[in-house]
Amino acid sequence: MSKDYDFILFENTPIIQDLSLRSEASNTIDKELYTKYEVKRGLRDINGKGVLAGLTNISDIVTYDMVDGERVPCAGRLYYRGYNVKSLVDGFLTAKHRGFEETAYLLLFGELPSEEQMQEFHEILVERRILPSNFVRDVIMKAPSKDMMNNISRSILSLYSYDRKADDTALPNVLRQCLNLISQFPMLMIYSYHAYFYKRGTDLFIYAPLPELSTAENILMMLRENRQYTELEAKILDMALVLHMDHGGGNNSTFTTHVVTSSGTDTYSTIAAAMASLKGPKHGGANIKVTHMFEDMKKSLTDWTDKSQIRKYLEKLLNKEVFDKKGLIYGMGHAIYSISDPRADIFKEFVKQLAKEKGKEAEYALYETVEYMAPEVISEKRRIYKGVSANVDFYSGLVYSMLELPPELYTPIFATARIVGWSAHRLEELKNVDKIIRPAYRSLAPHRDYIPMANR
Repeated sequence: MSKDYDFILFENTPIIQDLSLRSEASNTIDKELYTKYEVKRGLRDINGKGVLAGLTNISDIVTYDMVDGERVPCAGRLYYRGYNVKSLVDGFLTAKHRGFEETAYLLLFGELPSEEQMQEFHEILVERRILPSNFVRDVIMKAPSKDMMNNISRSILSLYSYDRKADDTALPNVLRQCLNLISQFPMLMIYSYHAYFYKRGTDLFIYAPLPELSTAENILMMLRENRQYTELEAKILDMALVLHMDHGGGNNSTFTTHVVTSSGTDTYSTIAAAMASLKGPKHGGANIKVTHMFEDMKKSLTDWTDKSQIRKYLEKLLNKEVFDKKGLIYGMGHAIYSISDPRADIFKEFVKQLAKEKGKEAEYALYETVEYMAPEVISEKRRIYKGVSANVDFYSGLVYSMLELPPELYTPIFATARIVGWSAHRLEELKNVDKIIRPAYRSLAPHRDYIPMANR
């Protein structure tokens, strides 16, 4: 008997439940075997140190200093092409120029641009802020979903059809494609957002980007119906884009970029694969999880300043009693950093300033209390092998909410920045490595002889 689509989409019949249990049983591996066979789960050792899988000139993460020949944990430092990201942020905030554009140039071409080079690069990006004719109507407006990452990924894959040299992996062509996508991404993001809510009864307004505005300014302008934003808002969003632009070759979405690039596939497929990785709540989707966690926390607390109430809530989080019952305090801890995440430290310098402008001092104070209390609670409840501190997602969600960015765009904003890093790493992989990435997995299944169905 044929079924309608809703039945297939939401089916939860006894046979599906039974098949699910069979699948789960056949896919379960004893965790002790990972230790027995010295498998580094997540391609990291127990202290968080990653397995060396490649070389890169693009960015570097420092979490240890050498003292008398010993590795000593230190406050985290992040470098883009050898420049400390904090010095880059300080530089463009002081000089009041476009941080996103300057840092994108640095990651793609290896050096900081001169004024002439910066102007030329800005003009290159401006002329690429365009989509194919009727693309908004024919692609973005068709079947928009509430998940902007999926909408944007679909648009990226659709752009393949408009590119006569889509499969050409020569470096000049790939650079052209990457520059196009970097320039188009804010439009794909904002237009996807407006299209989804238009389908649900809100007014539709589609603004073209303005050539004189920076990437951060255009995002705010295109998003808001009145096109208005403050200088502080644009400055902080610009800074956020820089901080999210790259994070070494081993983060999940960038490693995905290397893996997929190594297969020889096209740029559009590669970036879509990276988008799928970044969407995950353990990666780029973590910032929205932090925001939702705090919303739940605020509902549970009768007094945001009562530290005993805050501690009890954090303990309930770890005990899987509240929020999503996953046993996690979102925004705390990082696979690499132990003492501190430099991006979170930079963010925090500006969060207080923005909170004052937006009248959110009480909310900021709650975040600050959780930041210093959570590591202590985690150390009491969990066996940890390295330090726990606030990561970049801890404060980015708060910043985005104070910027009045809709939660649906929190992860796409991350992707708007990270697509620059993905592009740089794709170009680096194409230039230097000619082997497909293929790590080993040890099989635990015993070899068996086939048994005809009649004899089973």
